[in-house]
Amino acid sequence: MTATTVAVVQQPPALLDLEESLRRAVVHVTDAAAAGASLVVFPETWLTCYPAWVFGLAGWRNGTARHRHARLLEQSPVLDHDGGVDDDLAPVRAAARECGVSVVLGLNERPGRASGSLYNSLITIGPDGRTLNLHRKLTPTHTERIVWAAGDGAGLRVVDTPAGRVGSLVCWEHFSPLARHALHAQDEEIHVAAWPDMPESHVIAARSYALEGRCFVASAGQFLTTDDLPADLLDAYRAGVGPNAPESGPLFNGGSHIVGPDGSWVVEPVFDEARIITASLGTGQRYGELLDLDVAGHYARPDVFQLSVDRRRRDSGVLFTP
Repeated sequence: MTATTVAVVQQPPALLDLEESLRRAVVHVTDAAAAGASLVVFPETWLTCYPAWVFGLAGWRNGTARHRHARLLEQSPVLDHDGGVDDDLAPVRAAARECGVSVVLGLNERPGRASGSLYNSLITIGPDGRTLNLHRKLTPTHTERIVWAAGDGAGLRVVDTPAGRVGSLVCWEHFSPLARHALHAQDEEIHVAAWPDMPESHVIAARSYALEGRCFVASAGQFLTTDDLPADLLDAYRAGVGPNAPESGPLFNGGSHIVGPDGSWVVEPVFDEARIITASLGTGQRYGELLDLDVAGHYARPDVFQLSVDRRRRDSGVLFTP
């Protein structure tokens, strides 16, 4: 049975500071690789923060929200999908290449230097430093729609890495049966679930995904305390987290975990601690579990059900064909 080591980075991001965030990402990738990881996973929008303030600053023409959005745009990476010179992720790509690991990184993606829109994206970088996949969250949730544009189906892909066949979804996409099935149908071995926080509903969704897809699920949740926030962001961010947000201590308390293909814990949720969580996975385990249930194989009914996925890339509603 083939084994691979997965690392989930549950470490604070540097909010609205792209340069420092990239520096930290390189450190975490290097540390995870030194611990034997072949796949390194970061939470949702780790670059350069989950904009929680929108939940408390959703009023029309709110001056603070407009200021925050301008800063978020300024500090969000622009990608060259081929990893060219105009790519802000060059340090992370170099770390992946030098360490020989694959990286799944959550980011606020700015599609162009002058773009006013952002995507809630997950990029999968291979051990050669090149982009294997870029997934944009299909539908931002609730007031998230103030910040992020709707994604497309281009990133609903499972890709081959030395760690196994890897796919990914963002947060409440795990409640979308069709998005899940689009990945199940591609023989996903390791699924990356990226979240900002980890309430019980998110844990349930991750375990259910593992059971349904007969795959490993590496769930990455943010860890962020009031001490990690710039002073001018503290009040707005706490308001966005909610009325019960503490005046000091964790605002996002982690909860990252890893689930096996039978829904059992490989690593139970880790709360209230900044650390890198690693586990060795016997990727062949999923194939024994498929004896009972293969939702995209012998348990499917293609004569009854059909799923069509438009995987063309769209930027801000404009269709781009390969």
